[in-house]
Amino acid sequence: MSYNLVIVESPAKAKTIEKFLGKNFKVVASIGHVRDLPKSKMGVDIEDNFDPKYINIRGKGDLIKSLKTAAKKADRVYLATDPDREGEAIAWHLAYILGIPEEEACRVTFHEITKDAVKSAVKNPRTVDVKLVDAQQARRVLDRLVGYSISPILWRKVKKGLSAGRVQSVATKLICDREREILAFIPKEFWKIELHTTKANKDLIILDFHGDASGKIELETENQVDQIIESMKAQPCVIQSVETKKKYRHPAAPFITSSLQQEASNRFGFTTKKTMMLAQQLYEGISIKGKGTIGLITYMRTDSVRISEVAKESCRAYISDAFGEAYLGSEDKKTKVSKSAQDAHEAIRPTYVELSPEEIELSLSKDQYRLYDLIWSRFVAAQMASAEFEGLSIEANVGAYIFKTTGSKLLFEGFLKVYTFSKQNDKLLPELSVRETLNVKSFDKTQHFTQPSARFTEASLVKEMEEKGIGRPSTYAPTISTILSRGYVEKEKKNLKPTELGFIIDEIMGEYFSTIVDVTFTANMEQRFDGVEEGQEEWKQVIKDFYGDFDSLLKNADEAIEKVDLTEETDIPCDKCGNMMLIRHGRYGKFLACSNYPECNNTKPILKLIGIKCPECETGDIIERKTKKLKTFYGCSEFPNCHFVSWDQPVDKKCPKCGDILVHKKSKKQDFIKCHNANCDYKEEN
Repeated sequence: MSYNLVIVESPAKAKTIEKFLGKNFKVVASIGHVRDLPKSKMGVDIEDNFDPKYINIRGKGDLIKSLKTAAKKADRVYLATDPDREGEAIAWHLAYILGIPEEEACRVTFHEITKDAVKSAVKNPRTVDVKLVDAQQARRVLDRLVGYSISPILWRKVKKGLSAGRVQSVATKLICDREREILAFIPKEFWKIELHTTKANKDLIILDFHGDASGKIELETENQVDQIIESMKAQPCVIQSVETKKKYRHPAAPFITSSLQQEASNRFGFTTKKTMMLAQQLYEGISIKGKGTIGLITYMRTDSVRISEVAKESCRAYISDAFGEAYLGSEDKKTKVSKSAQDAHEAIRPTYVELSPEEIELSLSKDQYRLYDLIWSRFVAAQMASAEFEGLSIEANVGAYIFKTTGSKLLFEGFLKVYTFSKQNDKLLPELSVRETLNVKSFDKTQHFTQPSARFTEASLVKEMEEKGIGRPSTYAPTISTILSRGYVEKEKKNLKPTELGFIIDEIMGEYFSTIVDVTFTANMEQRFDGVEEGQEEWKQVIKDFYGDFDSLLKNADEAIEKVDLTEETDIPCDKCGNMMLIRHGRYGKFLACSNYPECNNTKPILKLIGIKCPECETGDIIERKTKKLKTFYGCSEFPNCHFVSWDQPVDKKCPKCGDILVHKKSKKQDFIKCHNANCDYKEEN
C-alpha cells in the first residue's frame, strides 16, 4: 500500500500527528539527531576550512536502516522536525541520509501540534533552509573547537572528566564573580524609624522616617536614632500632604522560553530542565479524555512574544464571553521585542484557549497541570485590561522631621482575574486631610545591615544570561545542568554556589582564555550566528575569524598552566591499611581515598553529619547525601547495614503520637514539622 512518510524527532510527537493525517500517512520518529560529530575526536578538519566530519550516530544503525526502507516505499517524504535551527539541522541530516535532493520541497514546519496546523504545513512544504542549517553548524563547530581543545588541557592540568565551553564557562564565571562580590562585601550598619499613630484612637497608621526638609538623613548608629527620637517626643504629628492618584498594573507579555523558566522556578521551584521537559510533553501531545491526543501548547523554544492574529482573536472572544467586554485590553498593545527574537516563531501559548486548565486537569499530572495553568493564564492575561488601583500618599511632620506612607485599594482587577498567584494585599488608609493631627503612639527603631547581591538561582541566572545575550532559548537548561554535573557549581537550597573546583576552573579560564569567558565575545558570537541565519555572513568565515587568536591561546595555555593538585590531607586513618586518607575530587564531588593507592584502593564518602542519631538502628548518625542527580536526601552512616532514608531533614524530636522521628518539610509554599512515619498524620508549624 502506498503512503506518504512523515519523520519527526520523538515517538510522542509521531503518535499525535499520525492521528491528524489519516491512513495515507505513516509517521515515524528519528529519536533526535541521526548524524553528528564523533564523540571520540574533534571531528572538524581545521586544515580543510573547518569542514565538519559528520558520522551516523552509534547505536542508530537499525533505525537509519528502517527509515531508508520506509522512505523508499513512500510516495513522498516530509521532514517535520522542530521549527528551529536544531530541528532544521536534523531535517538536513535526514535528507542527506535518505538521498533527498536539496531542491525537493520536503520540509514542513508548524509551531503547534494541532490538526489544522499540521495539515496546513503538509500542504505547503518547502526546501530545507540551508541558512538556518549553517547557523546551527556555526554554533556546533565553534562549540566543538572550544570544548574539544580546552577540555583535554583541563584533564591534564586539573583532573579527568572536566569540560569547558563557550556558554558553560561564561555561566560559571557569572556565578563565581557573584560569589567573589559576596565574599568581599563589608556590611554597613543602618537604622530605620517607624512612627505608629492613630486617627481618633481607632485606625493604626504606620509611617516611615524620611529625613528632614534638607533631604534624606542616613541613620547610621543607635545613638543618632535615639537623639532624633528624643527630639520628637511631645511633638505633634501633623499631616502636610495627601495625594490620591490612580495607578495601573499592566499584564506581562505571553511567555518566551526564558520567562517561562524563570516564572516556573519562582512559582513552583521547578528546575529549568524540569520546566522544559514538562513543556515538551504539553507541546507534543497529551491524551485528553473525550478529545483524544492534543498538543496543548505552541513550541516551547522561542524568544518571540508575537502571537498570531487567529490566536489573538480567539483569546479576545474567550475573554469577552467568560468575563465581559470590560475585561478586554487594548487591541494595539505594544510589546518590547528582543533584538535577537526569531519572529517567525510565536510566544508560548495554549493551542486552544477554550481548553481551560480546570477543564483538562484530570487528564494531566500535577506538574503538567501547574505549568499549563501558568502558560494559559499568562496568555489570557496578556489580552486583558490593566488592573486599576487607587493610590494614596501621605506625608506628615513631627517637629523638624518628615514621615511618609502609601496605601492602595484595588478598584478593578482586570487581568488579575486570571493571573494572580498571591493575594492582593491592599494597605488601606483612613480618610485624612492636610493639617490634621494624628495621635503619636510610639517610635519603633530597628537595626539593619546592608546585604550583598544575592547568589544566582536558576531563574535569576537565566535572566542574566538572556539580558547579556549569552546562549539562546535552547541552551539555558542544558548549560545549567552541565555546570552542576561537572561539579563547578552546587545548589545550596535554590541558590547556585561555586565549588572550589569551579573557582579553580574559572581562574584558569580567566587567565588563559579570557576571550572565551568574556560576556561581550559570547553575545557577539550569538549575533554573528543570527547573521548567518539571515544570509549576511558565511558560517565558515565566522569560525575562521575566531580560530586564529584561539589557536595561539591554546598553545600558550598548554605550556603555561601548572598542574593543579586537588588532593587535601586529613588526619583520618585508613581502616584497611592504616595510612592516612586523602580528600580527592570525583565525578559526584569530594570523597576520601587512601594515600597508599594503588596498593590500597579503599575509598569512603565524606559524611556530612547533621547531629542526630539514626532512629532506626540507634548507633549510626544521620548524614546528608546526594543522589547522582544531585538531589539531597538523608540516610544512616551505617548503610548498608541500616536502610533508614528520608527526603526531608530529620529534627532532634520524637513524634508525640507514634514515637518516630520528626522531619522538617520545607518547600516554596510549605514550612512545617511532620512525622517521618507515613501512617502517622502528626504535624506542627515550624
